[in-house]
Amino acid sequence: MVNQTQTIRNTILELLYREKGDTVSGVTLSAVNGISRVAVWKHINALKKDGFAIASGPRGYHLTDPDDLLLPFCFQGCYVENPSGTADIPLQDISLQDRIFYFPRVDTTMDTARDLAKNGAPHLSCVVAEQQIRGRGRLNRQWESGKGGLWMTLILIPDTPPPLAYLYNFAASVSLSKTFAILFGLDVRVKWPNDLLLNGRKLAGLLSEIETQADMIRFLLVGIGINVNNDPTSDLFDAISIQQALGRKVSRQKILAEFMKQFFGQIQDMNPSKIMEAWKKRTATIGSRVRVQTHTQTFQGLAIDVEDTGTLLVKDDLHQIQKIIYGDCFHT
Repeated sequence: MVNQTQTIRNTILELLYREKGDTVSGVTLSAVNGISRVAVWKHINALKKDGFAIASGPRGYHLTDPDDLLLPFCFQGCYVENPSGTADIPLQDISLQDRIFYFPRVDTTMDTARDLAKNGAPHLSCVVAEQQIRGRGRLNRQWESGKGGLWMTLILIPDTPPPLAYLYNFAASVSLSKTFAILFGLDVRVKWPNDLLLNGRKLAGLLSEIETQADMIRFLLVGIGINVNNDPTSDLFDAISIQQALGRKVSRQKILAEFMKQFFGQIQDMNPSKIMEAWKKRTATIGSRVRVQTHTQTFQGLAIDVEDTGTLLVKDDLHQIQKIIYGDCFHT
């Protein structure tokens, strides 16, 4: 029953989406799904409760914000160039519609992506959810993941040795920064190791997990949380959303499509020097005074560089160079 219910609701959403804001009658929705108009009304109300912006009127129903939908059918006809070296798929353009796994609500997109990866999800897939119940960031910190944000996890099965897995995180950061510049003209800077800042405030965060088999990567997950049309007010972070920055709602659909295009292009050449050079051009960390906390130590000083290995170089107050592989970085 759950699968049938979800199928009917997806069909309703797709019919409404195809009309791009025009009204679809209850009679049409009833006939296509083989259900009564009362049942259609109940499904519509359930979709509204899940956060879908559907308006009702005497003539039927319509989506008030169709470009914000993230279901796979919204990306029909949207292709990106296939990166070289992906042995599991032919060298042809990749359909985003075939790579997106959408869920209204999950514990975390990272956990859902891990299950899908173990069950054969293809390379370059993306798990997207409207809400995460137990969203998390680094060190298992809670990540507020309410409606209006873009919460997703990339599933990657690269032909790459584990020591180079960190590059995908940096490539994703660069790709997000480019996406915000292209779509909105925003100067979003990357902060070591995995945040993106707008005017010094946290706009997005990344979290990577890896599972290996022998000396190769079985799969790599890159979780991404972006404050888009949500209110990211937090006691932990000085955060901001794109809506707050621009004073208007924006299309999450366009953000996802442009990011996937930028990311696929970025990882065609996983040369560490090239990836890190692109990252450095967009960083807010190098040249800033920082405090970096690891599990056992705290480092303070001037961030002077990031090596091709992803290691942060900090010149402390004694003018000694500290090499930091991991940790939480705060600009001071």
